[in-house]
Amino acid sequence: MRKLITIIFCLSLSSCFAQSESQKEDWQQLFNGKDLSNWDIKIRNHPLNDNYNETFQVKNRNIVVNYDAYDDFKKQYGHLFYKGDFSYYKIATEYRFIGEQAPKGEGWAFRNSGIMIHGQPAETMGLNQDFPISIEVQLLGGYDDAKPRTNCNLCTPGTTVWYEGKFDERHCISSNIQAAPLNQWVRAEVEVFGDSLIRHWVDGEIAMEYAKPAYGGGVVSGFNPEDKPDGNSLSHGSISLQSESHPIEFRKVELLNLKGCMNPKAKNYKDYYIKNDEASCTF
Repeated sequence: MRKLITIIFCLSLSSCFAQSESQKEDWQQLFNGKDLSNWDIKIRNHPLNDNYNETFQVKNRNIVVNYDAYDDFKKQYGHLFYKGDFSYYKIATEYRFIGEQAPKGEGWAFRNSGIMIHGQPAETMGLNQDFPISIEVQLLGGYDDAKPRTNCNLCTPGTTVWYEGKFDERHCISSNIQAAPLNQWVRAEVEVFGDSLIRHWVDGEIAMEYAKPAYGGGVVSGFNPEDKPDGNSLSHGSISLQSESHPIEFRKVELLNLKGCMNPKAKNYKDYYIKNDEASCTF
């Protein structure tokens, strides 16, 4: 009898272990720690993959947005695009602001960067286009004088979202999380559910949520009008990291692909996840 109980216990333990392993989050590392393989560079006023002034570099196993060779920023906004198109996923990065802002960078761009999601492909951006049409998860660093400043805000270059019961036409909407000081590492994570819910997280704490991303709004220039069909829902797109004039390091960029893990018949966002052993599901 004791032997039988032992066998049953071991089988139950193995089953629990296997279940735990099957539900383990399988994050894909988008940055290999060595180079910018699988990434495209687009800097305003420069053609695709012209890494002007070596703005995007890899140093000490980190992606570094660097302005050492700039004597005038000249609104040369840059974006580092990971190659691919994504719809249902989590994207996370660990970042910190460092050093001094580039010469003649705008005041609003002080310790300012972003994760651009649901964006247009890098190759469709105009030569002089400033930002990709996208949803921006705004990454900010705190002020030296400790003046309050929020982090992981929402900005909408060429897009709109449903926020607190209506389509909100503001370009930027603040979160409820305070920005960290210079040189402090922060983990920003974004949950993206196609054209439904999007949520921002900072160091494990929810910062904000909104829904129904769509084309519309302004605060983007130099684009092809065909790439901005105002009113149409926005369910997928590119992912990119921003260069807006302040040096920043990214030590990790990772993605959890939720395609195949979502229940299309779910009546609320809490029931979206399907936790099973489907080969197409990486959660």
